[in-house]
Amino acid sequence: MSLAPKPFDRAIMKSAREIEILDEANGYVHRLLSQLAAMAEPGMTTMDLEQVAERYCKTEEVTPAFKGYSGFPACLCLSINDEIVHGIPSAHRVLRDGDILSIDFGVYHRGYFGDAALTVPLGKVSSRARHLMDGTLKSLKTAVDSCVVGNTLGDIGYAVQSTVEPMGYSVVRDFVGHGIGLNLHEPPQVPNFGRRGHGMPLTEGLVLAIEPMVCEGDYRVKVDEDGWTARTFDGKLSAHFEYSVAVTNGNPRVLGRPGF
Repeated sequence: MSLAPKPFDRAIMKSAREIEILDEANGYVHRLLSQLAAMAEPGMTTMDLEQVAERYCKTEEVTPAFKGYSGFPACLCLSINDEIVHGIPSAHRVLRDGDILSIDFGVYHRGYFGDAALTVPLGKVSSRARHLMDGTLKSLKTAVDSCVVGNTLGDIGYAVQSTVEPMGYSVVRDFVGHGIGLNLHEPPQVPNFGRRGHGMPLTEGLVLAIEPMVCEGDYRVKVDEDGWTARTFDGKLSAHFEYSVAVTNGNPRVLGRPGF
Protein backbone atom coordinates (compact mmCIF):
# COMPACT_ATOMS: atom_id res chain seq x y z
CA MET A 1 0.00 0.00 0.00
CA SER A 2 1.33 3.39 -0.95
CA LEU A 3 -0.17 5.67 1.66
CA ALA A 4 2.87 7.64 2.76
CA PRO A 5 4.24 6.40 6.10
CA LYS A 6 4.20 8.68 9.08
CA PRO A 7 7.58 10.16 10.02
CA PHE A 8 9.66 8.15 12.47
CA ASP A 9 13.05 8.72 14.01
CA ARG A 10 14.85 5.75 12.49
CA ALA A 11 14.49 2.52 10.55
CA ILE A 12 13.72 -0.73 12.36
CA MET A 13 16.15 -3.51 11.46
CA LYS A 14 14.94 -7.12 11.28
CA SER A 15 16.61 -10.28 12.55
CA ALA A 16 16.99 -13.40 10.43
CA ARG A 17 14.02 -14.95 12.28
CA GLU A 18 11.85 -11.92 11.58
CA ILE A 19 12.79 -11.98 7.89
CA GLU A 20 11.63 -15.62 7.70
CA ILE A 21 8.23 -14.63 9.11
CA LEU A 22 8.06 -11.71 6.71
CA ASP A 23 8.81 -14.14 3.89
CA GLU A 24 5.84 -16.26 4.99
CA ALA A 25 3.57 -13.20 5.14
CA ASN A 26 4.60 -12.09 1.68
CA GLY A 27 4.12 -15.62 0.37
CA TYR A 28 0.42 -15.31 1.22
CA VAL A 29 0.34 -11.97 -0.59
CA HIS A 30 1.97 -13.22 -3.78
CA ARG A 31 -0.15 -16.36 -3.96
CA LEU A 32 -3.34 -14.31 -3.93
CA LEU A 33 -1.96 -11.77 -6.40
CA SER A 34 -1.12 -14.60 -8.79
CA GLN A 35 -4.63 -16.02 -8.40
CA LEU A 36 -6.29 -12.64 -9.01
CA ALA A 37 -4.06 -11.87 -11.99
CA ALA A 38 -5.06 -15.18 -13.59
CA MET A 39 -8.80 -14.77 -13.02
CA ALA A 40 -9.36 -11.04 -13.67
CA GLU A 41 -11.18 -10.55 -16.96
CA PRO A 42 -13.54 -8.15 -18.73
CA GLY A 43 -17.08 -8.32 -17.38
CA MET A 44 -16.08 -8.88 -13.76
CA THR A 45 -16.48 -6.14 -11.20
CA THR A 46 -13.77 -5.03 -8.83
CA MET A 47 -16.00 -6.24 -5.98
CA ASP A 48 -15.82 -9.75 -7.45
CA LEU A 49 -12.07 -9.69 -6.86
CA GLU A 50 -12.50 -8.19 -3.39
CA GLN A 51 -14.78 -11.06 -2.41
CA VAL A 52 -12.15 -13.58 -3.56
CA ALA A 53 -9.61 -11.79 -1.36
CA GLU A 54 -11.95 -11.86 1.63
CA ARG A 55 -12.52 -15.61 1.27
CA TYR A 56 -8.79 -16.21 0.80
CA CYS A 57 -7.92 -14.40 4.04
CA LYS A 58 -10.49 -16.41 5.98
CA THR A 59 -9.33 -19.72 4.48
CA GLU A 60 -5.64 -19.01 5.05
CA GLU A 61 -6.29 -17.48 8.49
CA VAL A 62 -4.44 -14.27 7.75
CA THR A 63 -5.66 -10.75 8.43
CA PRO A 64 -6.08 -8.33 5.50
CA ALA A 65 -3.66 -5.49 6.17
CA PHE A 66 -5.46 -2.67 4.40
CA LYS A 67 -9.05 -3.11 5.58
CA GLY A 68 -9.64 -0.53 8.30
CA TYR A 69 -6.16 0.99 7.89
CA SER A 70 -6.67 4.75 8.28
CA GLY A 71 -10.31 4.00 7.42
CA PHE A 72 -9.72 2.19 4.11
CA PRO A 73 -12.80 0.00 3.53
CA ALA A 74 -11.46 -3.04 1.66
CA CYS A 75 -8.87 -5.83 1.51
CA LEU A 76 -7.64 -4.82 -1.94
CA CYS A 77 -6.65 -1.58 -3.61
CA LEU A 78 -7.90 -1.94 -7.20
CA SER A 79 -6.93 0.88 -9.55
CA ILE A 80 -7.88 1.01 -13.24
CA ASN A 81 -6.15 2.83 -16.12
CA ASP A 82 -5.51 6.42 -14.97
CA GLU A 83 -5.99 5.47 -11.31
CA ILE A 84 -2.59 5.27 -9.66
CA VAL A 85 -3.35 3.69 -6.30
CA HIS A 86 -5.96 3.27 -3.51
CA GLY A 87 -8.90 2.47 -5.78
CA ILE A 88 -11.83 1.15 -3.72
CA PRO A 89 -13.55 -2.07 -4.92
CA SER A 90 -17.13 -1.59 -6.08
CA ALA A 91 -19.94 -3.76 -7.40
CA HIS A 92 -20.60 -0.96 -9.90
CA ARG A 93 -17.07 -0.86 -11.35
CA VAL A 94 -16.96 -3.26 -14.30
CA LEU A 95 -13.64 -4.31 -15.84
CA ARG A 96 -13.49 -3.76 -19.60
CA ASP A 97 -11.47 -5.11 -22.48
CA GLY A 98 -8.28 -3.07 -22.86
CA ASP A 99 -8.14 -1.91 -19.25
CA ILE A 100 -5.05 -2.25 -17.11
CA LEU A 101 -5.68 -3.10 -13.46
CA SER A 102 -3.33 -2.47 -10.55
CA ILE A 103 -3.87 -4.86 -7.64
CA ASP A 104 -2.33 -3.99 -4.27
CA PHE A 105 -2.69 -6.42 -1.35
CA GLY A 106 -1.26 -6.91 2.11
CA VAL A 107 -1.65 -9.27 5.07
CA TYR A 108 -0.85 -9.44 8.76
CA HIS A 109 0.62 -12.80 9.77
CA ARG A 110 2.29 -13.88 13.01
CA GLY A 111 2.80 -10.28 14.06
CA TYR A 112 4.28 -9.03 10.76
CA PHE A 113 3.04 -7.46 7.54
CA GLY A 114 3.42 -8.44 3.90
CA ASP A 115 2.73 -6.04 1.02
CA ALA A 116 3.02 -6.31 -2.78
CA ALA A 117 1.33 -5.12 -5.96
CA LEU A 118 1.18 -5.75 -9.70
CA THR A 119 -0.55 -4.40 -12.78
CA VAL A 120 -2.27 -6.78 -15.19
CA PRO A 121 -3.75 -6.39 -18.69
CA LEU A 122 -7.41 -7.22 -19.29
CA GLY A 123 -8.23 -8.67 -22.67
CA LYS A 124 -6.46 -7.02 -25.58
CA VAL A 125 -4.58 -3.97 -24.32
CA SER A 126 -2.83 -1.35 -26.41
CA SER A 127 0.87 -1.55 -27.13
CA ARG A 128 1.39 1.68 -25.19
CA ALA A 129 -0.28 0.18 -22.11
CA ARG A 130 1.84 -2.96 -22.33
CA HIS A 131 4.99 -0.91 -22.79
CA LEU A 132 4.15 1.12 -19.67
CA MET A 133 3.60 -2.02 -17.60
CA ASP A 134 6.80 -3.62 -18.87
CA GLY A 135 8.80 -0.48 -18.15
CA THR A 136 7.41 -0.17 -14.63
CA LEU A 137 8.18 -3.80 -13.78
CA LYS A 138 11.67 -3.39 -15.23
CA SER A 139 12.23 -0.36 -12.99
CA LEU A 140 11.21 -2.39 -9.93
CA LYS A 141 13.61 -5.20 -10.78
CA THR A 142 16.40 -2.66 -11.31
CA ALA A 143 15.58 -1.09 -7.95
CA VAL A 144 15.70 -4.51 -6.26
CA ASP A 145 19.18 -5.05 -7.70
CA SER A 146 20.22 -1.83 -5.95
CA CYS A 147 19.24 -3.17 -2.50
CA VAL A 148 22.70 -4.18 -1.37
CA VAL A 149 24.73 -3.22 1.67
CA GLY A 150 26.75 -0.10 0.91
CA ASN A 151 24.19 1.49 -1.40
CA THR A 152 21.72 4.17 -0.30
CA LEU A 153 18.04 4.98 -0.58
CA GLY A 154 19.01 7.42 -3.30
CA ASP A 155 20.36 4.53 -5.36
CA ILE A 156 16.96 2.83 -5.23
CA GLY A 157 15.10 5.93 -6.34
CA TYR A 158 17.67 6.60 -9.03
CA ALA A 159 17.25 3.05 -10.35
CA VAL A 160 13.52 3.58 -10.88
CA GLN A 161 13.79 7.08 -12.25
CA SER A 162 16.67 6.37 -14.63
CA THR A 163 14.82 3.36 -16.04
CA VAL A 164 11.48 4.95 -16.85
CA GLU A 165 12.24 8.57 -17.62
CA PRO A 166 14.28 7.76 -20.76
CA MET A 167 11.15 5.89 -21.94
CA GLY A 168 9.21 9.16 -21.71
CA TYR A 169 7.43 8.30 -18.45
CA SER A 170 7.35 10.04 -15.08
CA VAL A 171 7.40 8.78 -11.48
CA VAL A 172 4.83 9.80 -8.89
CA ARG A 173 6.17 12.03 -6.12
CA ASP A 174 3.12 12.13 -3.84
CA PHE A 175 3.28 8.44 -2.88
CA VAL A 176 6.38 6.44 -1.97
CA GLY A 177 7.56 3.05 -0.79
CA HIS A 178 8.30 2.38 2.86
CA GLY A 179 9.85 0.19 5.46
CA ILE A 180 7.71 -2.75 6.56
CA GLY A 181 7.66 -5.25 9.41
CA LEU A 182 5.83 -4.98 12.72
CA ASN A 183 3.95 -2.08 11.11
CA LEU A 184 2.55 -1.82 7.60
CA HIS A 185 4.35 1.49 7.19
CA GLU A 186 7.70 1.95 8.93
CA PRO A 187 10.67 4.22 8.29
CA PRO A 188 12.28 4.95 5.98
CA GLN A 189 10.24 6.39 3.14
CA VAL A 190 11.48 5.04 -0.21
CA PRO A 191 10.93 7.55 -3.05
CA ASN A 192 10.96 6.38 -6.66
CA PHE A 193 13.35 9.18 -7.57
CA GLY A 194 16.72 10.14 -6.18
CA ARG A 195 20.44 10.68 -6.59
CA ARG A 196 23.09 8.00 -6.46
CA GLY A 197 24.92 7.84 -3.16
CA HIS A 198 22.47 10.10 -1.35
CA GLY A 199 20.21 9.34 1.57
CA MET A 200 20.25 6.65 4.25
CA PRO A 201 22.80 3.84 3.78
CA LEU A 202 21.34 0.37 3.24
CA THR A 203 22.37 -2.07 5.95
CA GLU A 204 21.71 -5.72 6.69
CA GLY A 205 18.26 -6.32 8.19
CA LEU A 206 16.52 -3.43 6.46
CA VAL A 207 13.22 -4.51 4.87
CA LEU A 208 11.66 -2.20 2.29
CA ALA A 209 8.43 -2.19 0.31
CA ILE A 210 9.62 -0.81 -3.02
CA GLU A 211 6.78 0.25 -5.30
CA PRO A 212 7.28 2.23 -8.49
CA MET A 213 4.16 4.13 -9.56
CA VAL A 214 4.84 5.25 -13.10
CA CYS A 215 2.74 7.59 -15.25
CA GLU A 216 2.45 7.73 -18.98
CA GLY A 217 2.37 11.52 -18.80
CA ASP A 218 2.32 14.09 -15.97
CA TYR A 219 3.42 12.76 -12.57
CA ARG A 220 1.03 15.03 -10.66
CA VAL A 221 -1.82 13.39 -8.75
CA LYS A 222 -5.43 14.26 -7.97
CA VAL A 223 -7.61 12.45 -5.44
CA ASP A 224 -11.28 11.62 -6.01
CA GLU A 225 -14.10 12.74 -3.74
CA ASP A 226 -13.96 9.37 -1.96
CA GLY A 227 -10.75 10.65 -0.34
CA TRP A 228 -8.76 7.61 -1.48
CA THR A 229 -8.64 6.99 -5.21
CA ALA A 230 -5.56 8.76 -6.60
CA ARG A 231 -5.38 9.25 -10.34
CA THR A 232 -3.15 10.95 -12.88
CA PHE A 233 -3.61 14.69 -13.25
CA ASP A 234 -3.88 14.47 -17.04
CA GLY A 235 -5.99 11.31 -17.32
CA LYS A 236 -3.20 9.23 -18.85
CA LEU A 237 -2.35 5.68 -17.81
CA SER A 238 -0.44 4.65 -14.70
CA ALA A 239 1.12 1.32 -13.63
CA HIS A 240 2.16 0.07 -10.19
CA PHE A 241 4.34 -2.85 -9.09
CA GLU A 242 5.62 -3.60 -5.58
CA TYR A 243 7.87 -6.11 -3.82
CA SER A 244 8.90 -6.29 -0.18
CA VAL A 245 12.67 -6.75 -0.16
CA ALA A 246 15.16 -7.65 2.58
CA VAL A 247 18.68 -6.25 2.47
CA THR A 248 21.13 -9.02 3.39
CA ASN A 249 24.90 -9.48 3.34
CA GLY A 250 24.44 -11.20 -0.01
CA ASN A 251 21.93 -10.66 -2.79
CA PRO A 252 18.67 -8.78 -2.16
CA ARG A 253 15.86 -11.11 -1.07
CA VAL A 254 12.42 -10.55 -2.61
CA LEU A 255 10.17 -11.82 0.16
CA GLY A 256 7.50 -14.37 -0.72
CA ARG A 257 8.99 -14.93 -4.18
CA PRO A 258 11.31 -17.97 -4.07
CA GLY A 259 13.63 -18.20 -7.03
CA PHE A 260 13.28 -14.54 -7.97
